Amino acid sequence: MEAQDKIKREKGTSFMKNVAMLMIAQILIKVLGFVYRLVIINVDGFGDIGNGYYDAGYTVYSLLLTLSSVGIPTVISKLVSERVATGDHRGAYRIFKVSLKIFTIIGAVFSIALFFGADLIASKILNVPDVKYVLMVLAPAIMFVASSSVLRGYFAGLGSQKATSVSQTLEQFFNCALTITFVYALVGKDPAVMAAGGNVSTTLAIIISFMYLYIFYKRRKKGIMLDCENQTVPQEDKTASKLIKTIFAISIPMTIGSLISVINNMIDTVTISNCIQTAFSGIISAKADLEAKAMELSGLLSKVVTIIHLPLAITGAFCTALVPAISSAISVKDYKTVNKRLSFSFFASILIIMPCTTGLIALAKPILQLIYPQASNGANILILSTITMIFVSINYVVEGGLYGFGKVHIPAIALGIGAVVKLIMNLVLISNPNINILGAVISSIACQVILFAICMYHLNKEIKLQMSLKNHVMKPIFASVVMGVIVYLAYRILITMTGNTISTVVSILIGVIAYLSLILFMKMLTKEDIYMIPFGTKIYNVLVKLKIYKE
Repeated sequence: MEAQDKIKREKGTSFMKNVAMLMIAQILIKVLGFVYRLVIINVDGFGDIGNGYYDAGYTVYSLLLTLSSVGIPTVISKLVSERVATGDHRGAYRIFKVSLKIFTIIGAVFSIALFFGADLIASKILNVPDVKYVLMVLAPAIMFVASSSVLRGYFAGLGSQKATSVSQTLEQFFNCALTITFVYALVGKDPAVMAAGGNVSTTLAIIISFMYLYIFYKRRKKGIMLDCENQTVPQEDKTASKLIKTIFAISIPMTIGSLISVINNMIDTVTISNCIQTAFSGIISAKADLEAKAMELSGLLSKVVTIIHLPLAITGAFCTALVPAISSAISVKDYKTVNKRLSFSFFASILIIMPCTTGLIALAKPILQLIYPQASNGANILILSTITMIFVSINYVVEGGLYGFGKVHIPAIALGIGAVVKLIMNLVLISNPNINILGAVISSIACQVILFAICMYHLNKEIKLQMSLKNHVMKPIFASVVMGVIVYLAYRILITMTGNTISTVVSILIGVIAYLSLILFMKMLTKEDIYMIPFGTKIYNVLVKLKIYKE
């Protein structure tokens, strides 16, 4: 029995170490993102309007970034992990070299296109000409992101998420520091100019991150070459053209899926800009004031999205780690491991996202006041957005599973259907002055529900997950609702004695303690689940000593 436990721990350790590493990195990234957004939104003269310019330009940039690089780390990690699982290190390295050349060239093309097309996009598509400055300063970043994506994917495929975790954290650190510096340096200027100055930092931070990845690769190249030289199995027999076809056969559907996801954001950017102006045209007469209103409400939605992206970053780590882990297990027909990792990822995502949801609902207004004291509107948007957050979190795992099984086209098709529904709903709902910006949130919920229904249906065709509705879904929901009630009551009591900052922070801490206590009291985690966690053996031994669990 002890030997079996050891085998289980070893099989889960590397996977969960990668998940933990990604989670820590993503938490740091989102916290740093919070910091600079919090600071610049509260800078005099920036506010929701400046945030609207910032977000509008960044969304267009993200669209072209997706075409050139988003999804590429997943593609490369999948292909490389499959080769490494069979001992073909030379084939894995060849995939990396070919991909690096292809996507660097593609990234360079899109960088040039965005720089010279910035004025046209801002004037004719967004109907807000001043956004062109943001687009122009972001343009050079696309090529460096494309190259960085291949490097991250290669090392993920080799079984290490360190390159991804450290480079992304490093990038966000410099982005945070430089954004604050540049925005403060431009105080007194037009909000559009301040937004452009803030986005210069994004390009500089990405270049610094690329330099780290290049050094990381050069330091490990000798070991990589040694693995290739000592290879005992035959190298994958594919010509360069066939290899390129294989890469694009997987990357195109995956990129389309990522593209449609970005297009959903683009749909919001374009429809909010235009439909808000339509909705308020009978109330506000001046064109400049209508543009400012559109940017204000766009910025309002953007800061709410920034908040809900923090818990999503934690659950998103499972998707990133799942693809190479599942792909390598499938390549050697180890479906038991596939099922275990998928089932645990689902359960862990629900366990994490549900308390975040009830916590944000209970403290929506206090949290906004805490983070954005100079621009704290949007509690109703935040509460409604938590529904989207739940489905996005679960969809990360579903998509990761489908990618691992090679069904990369399914999420793309599902997102395409969801995007069409979202576009129609946005045009109808946002144009209604009584609904306005809430229409974008409602349509996002509909889009994510459609994505979940279609993807889950197809994942069930591939594998039947070992999950219990009672233990893996209902118990976390019940515990989260109880925690939400405790948090709300704690805040209502504390606010009568102290200010919003202390009341909110203390209430959140009370909620964390309450939820962890409920997890242990209700025995939600099995012995095997705890062993999957980094340092799980030690944690379980402590729980046994405390008589919470029995040996």
